[in-house]
Amino acid sequence: MLKLKKQLLAGPYLIWMAGFILLPLLLIVYYAFTNSAGSFTMANIISIFHKVHLKALWLSVKIALQCTAICLLLSYPLAMILAKLHLKRQSFVVFLFVLPMWMNFMLRILAWQLLLSNNGIINAVLDFLHLPNIQILNTPTAVVFGMVYDFLPYMILPIYNSMARIGQDVIEAAQDLGAKNHVIFTRIIFPLTLSGVMSGIIMVFVPALTSFVISNLLGGGKVLLIGNIIEADFMQFFNWNLGAGLSLVLMVFVIASMALMNKHSSDAGGAAVW
Repeated sequence: MLKLKKQLLAGPYLIWMAGFILLPLLLIVYYAFTNSAGSFTMANIISIFHKVHLKALWLSVKIALQCTAICLLLSYPLAMILAKLHLKRQSFVVFLFVLPMWMNFMLRILAWQLLLSNNGIINAVLDFLHLPNIQILNTPTAVVFGMVYDFLPYMILPIYNSMARIGQDVIEAAQDLGAKNHVIFTRIIFPLTLSGVMSGIIMVFVPALTSFVISNLLGGGKVLLIGNIIEADFMQFFNWNLGAGLSLVLMVFVIASMALMNKHSSDAGGAAVW
């Protein structure tokens, strides 16, 4: 009886999952494999191979990889520095990284749109210093810049959490045994933080791949990502069947990428033990 009551406590959560996760997913699958008349078709799935869609998908993957790589290169040294700070300073610095996430997403991106504009603050400062202006707004560079700014905390926090769990006694033991700094990093620190690295990569790569708002605001409609095409199919052209088909293909691509990264993480972890 007690076990049955505990199971009933999961009822609201199951209803929530069914209404807001499973049902929308089933609708996407239904629209993806039907046409406007409701007949079965594979045309929506195959449309990913159209030239425009392939070009947008490749650009999305390229920008997502660039964003993920830059976030990783910036986050790992920052996480190492944070892990070596005193406890009070750690909390304050982590708070500074999390603070922008409390602000509205659109406001943050619009702020960078003003900063990067031709008549923005950055170019005004460059003019004051008699330096050439930069014109990166409405380019893929601006989109990558906005993504890195927005997704950087999602890379820092998991790496920092995994690094903070490494006991100082482990590092000291390796030093007592004569291990050099590069050996300690490659054989101890990096393998022990690999789970945080992989979590950060997934948390940055997936939203960067499917993003469309940042490319709309900072790309000025000139940077066409696969997310922009899907958004236009749903919101502008009202072609839910095509949008659902592209969304399903993108979801499968994301799941395959996550599975590949998780497998690589497991293989690397096993190799590190040996």
